[in-house]
Amino acid sequence: MHISQIIDEGGNRRVAFREAATARIVAGSDTTYNLAHEAIIAGQTLRQAIDAHGLGETVDLAAALAEGRLLAPIAHPDPAHLHLTGTGLTHLGSAATRDSMHQTADVEKLTDSMKMFRMGVEQGKPAELPGVQPEWFYKGNGTQAIGPGAALISPAFALDAGEEPEIAGIYLIGPDGAPHRLGFALANEFSDHVTERQNYLFLAHSKLRPASFGPELRLGDLPQHVEGESRIRRGGTVIWKKPFLSGEANMSHFIANLEHHHFKYPIFREPGDVHVHMFGTATLSFADNVRTEPGDVFEIEVADFGLPLTNPLKLAEPGPAAVRVKSL
Repeated sequence: MHISQIIDEGGNRRVAFREAATARIVAGSDTTYNLAHEAIIAGQTLRQAIDAHGLGETVDLAAALAEGRLLAPIAHPDPAHLHLTGTGLTHLGSAATRDSMHQTADVEKLTDSMKMFRMGVEQGKPAELPGVQPEWFYKGNGTQAIGPGAALISPAFALDAGEEPEIAGIYLIGPDGAPHRLGFALANEFSDHVTERQNYLFLAHSKLRPASFGPELRLGDLPQHVEGESRIRRGGTVIWKKPFLSGEANMSHFIANLEHHHFKYPIFREPGDVHVHMFGTATLSFADNVRTEPGDVFEIEVADFGLPLTNPLKLAEPGPAAVRVKSL
């Protein structure tokens, strides 16, 4: 079961619900945000809220995507109240890539990346929560959330513009401050790996980039094993592709542990806020020495998650040489 947001042929925002191969409009619902809020207030699941609304006409999601009418599966009326965040070193294959970026000359000395990965392996799946806290990073607010098909814009000062295929949890905070998970979506946790490689303390800088997620929101729990493919097209030709794995069978942390360590902070339990929290990856083209170029197209596809997430890469126009602050 999947939810998506589209602009219909009349220019109106609508919610679509897909079960099996058929997608239909959710009657009387204009946004996933409003639908989820209704479900929380009524003590319902999203499926129950959809059933209460009823379903209308069928919709061709692939056509809507091709025509630029398929939106991110959730947004907030005020973009400042949507948080893009994530965790790293959470997947069983992720340490080798990160460790190679931060390796010291002393091969006997563990990097901070490897230390954190080992902590996750040893304490990320506890018998009782909480387990060890993961690496955590902030990417931005809803102004940095890029819809399916839209360009991921790399700053002119960036040293790299690389994809990171991930699964994201989508959350809405209820009126009582309780987090509610709507489901999961594909995500491209777009990053600057050259900046990160210079010094691990530049990780925070490297993550302050846009991110894309969707096109469809998968309801229910995350499958234990998620397998898909990440691709880069240049001029219509695939120049790089690789399988990627996710789901707890391929992770060093339980999803519940990652969620606890995010939402344990009261600032992330503000009623009405939306959270798109990315769970990490073990696959990225940068590790295979791919250097992306403007015009390249990132594609992330997992059959269980519906339509692929596709975004072209664009370079921002140069800004001022230095940003000057005015004193009042």
